[in-house]
Amino acid sequence: MSEPAIETHGLTRRFGSLVAVDGVDLSVRRGSIHGFVGPNGSGKSTMIRMLCGLLLPSDGTARVLGLEIPSQAEALRTQIGYMTQRFSLYEDLTVVENLGFLASIHGVGTDRIGRQLDRFALGDRRNQLAGTLSGGQKQRLALAASTLHDPPLLFLDEPTSAVDPESRRRFWESLFEMADDGTTILITTHFMDEAERCHDLAILDAGRLVADGSPDVLKRTLGAAVVQVRGGHLRALRETLLRHDQILSVSQLGTQLRVLVRADDPDPPGTVDGLLNVSSGDVQVTRIEPNLEDVFVMATRE
Repeated sequence: MSEPAIETHGLTRRFGSLVAVDGVDLSVRRGSIHGFVGPNGSGKSTMIRMLCGLLLPSDGTARVLGLEIPSQAEALRTQIGYMTQRFSLYEDLTVVENLGFLASIHGVGTDRIGRQLDRFALGDRRNQLAGTLSGGQKQRLALAASTLHDPPLLFLDEPTSAVDPESRRRFWESLFEMADDGTTILITTHFMDEAERCHDLAILDAGRLVADGSPDVLKRTLGAAVVQVRGGHLRALRETLLRHDQILSVSQLGTQLRVLVRADDPDPPGTVDGLLNVSSGDVQVTRIEPNLEDVFVMATRE
């Protein structure tokens, strides 16, 4: 088995009395897309900054592409790409001028520019000012820029938060192509449908790693049963369920409730039906399969 692209042990970062990252043990397979999911302030961006060598850890160790971080961070920087949430290229330069500037910094040939323009469908925008591009076009340009030097490891910090669903879909197609070519990708996201696309997923909460594994494994090991309730007066039904300890979570999704019941319950639908005590046939209670939002809710429960 090849060495992981990223491996950390007890990685910790403190800012005064605040523990932003708390003893994280993480392993990221080479050539995989590994997602980071967590509430705002959970430590996702701080983790990425430490793994890039941009921020010194307070404790613990990190090994990235075989290099010890932070002592070998300078050598690592030529082997990684980093795309931030906020568009960080020069808006008063054209698309091709931005790529040309970065090509000179990375010391790569100008032939890479034409390749990236074709790869990310920016050829017809080559002479357009970057600041006038649409959100999806800016996203493609940022990805073209961050992969211009063919880095074996790519860090993406909430790269799709400001684009439409179609642009997000195309963006993910590009990521899978890069992963198939051997690039390891670490991406932070708030979107559960994006988390579902990852090969592996890490969930952070208050700086701690609270869940880690493939989406399928995380759903199979949820630790709760999922029950769907359909019917009228859903807000009242929700309040009724939340009064009982057997119920872990209740959320409304349109015309249904999604209910998490303790895993040791022998008959989750029967329990929910009994707690509601609804005699009419207007309410339907059925057990359903868990999704990643259920995993996230369970992993980040206080």
